[in-house]
Amino acid sequence: MDDSGTLADFLRAARSRLTPADVGLPTSHTAVRRVPGLRRDEVAQLAGVSVDYYARMEQGRVTQASDAVVNSLASVLRINETERTYLFSLLSASTGGRAQNRRRTEKVRPSLRGIVDSLTGSPAFVLGVGMDVLAMNDLARALIKDFGVHTGLERSLARWTFLDPAARSFYLEWGTVAADVAAMLRKDARSHPNDRALNELIGELTVKSDEFRTWWANHRVYECTFGTKRFVHPLVGRIDVDCETFAVPGEPDQQLFVYSTRPGSSSDDALRILASWRAEDGAAAIGALPH
Repeated sequence: MDDSGTLADFLRAARSRLTPADVGLPTSHTAVRRVPGLRRDEVAQLAGVSVDYYARMEQGRVTQASDAVVNSLASVLRINETERTYLFSLLSASTGGRAQNRRRTEKVRPSLRGIVDSLTGSPAFVLGVGMDVLAMNDLARALIKDFGVHTGLERSLARWTFLDPAARSFYLEWGTVAADVAAMLRKDARSHPNDRALNELIGELTVKSDEFRTWWANHRVYECTFGTKRFVHPLVGRIDVDCETFAVPGEPDQQLFVYSTRPGSSSDDALRILASWRAEDGAAAIGALPH
């Protein structure tokens, strides 16, 4: 990965998303504007650095800066905490401005698999690098898809989101979800710049999805922590879930996702019906086995 090019693209994309009004500049600054968003001189002024210094950053000629400068830039550009960490990894002198380049871990500990399987009333799954689905419980398979029957890139939730038509129908707000997925892959690409499978996934999505190309070029960085997800399941209809994400101790590239519904809600009823159908299908399959 070319860190200087990545830094330049990130800074340009971040300032292009802002307007002078967003950062409190007077309206006189908006009279004649040749570029979208903030100009370089405006970012430099607000961050307390020289225009030449900031311009050299966007030209890839500055690869390290003090933490004070990085913090100032992050505040000016109004980036989220995940993007702030990302900017530090690109530019901070304290980290050497180097990518972490970790090696992915695909094996899920038996104890974690046991926890996932024990959550019978909640869809639960573990994601790894490239949003690879490393483990799922039965209810997650019934709600989304059984990724366990696939290998390679087809095991990626990100690939399914962009390339499978079923995903567009499944996510009620597909555009929002897909944009976040692209931003999550951007985070993985920073910590695993030489990961062959991840680069192959990003390359495939770039070639096959116009939307992915657009969102990838925005250089957003995102980490899913909690929130609400809205689905339209082909069998039980609309399901709204609360999502909580948990870091896996000892495995920095793995995250446990757990979905829950509010007791007594229509979504809770739909999820219970789905669980019942899943259990009946499993019992039928066991009954069909030779004795």
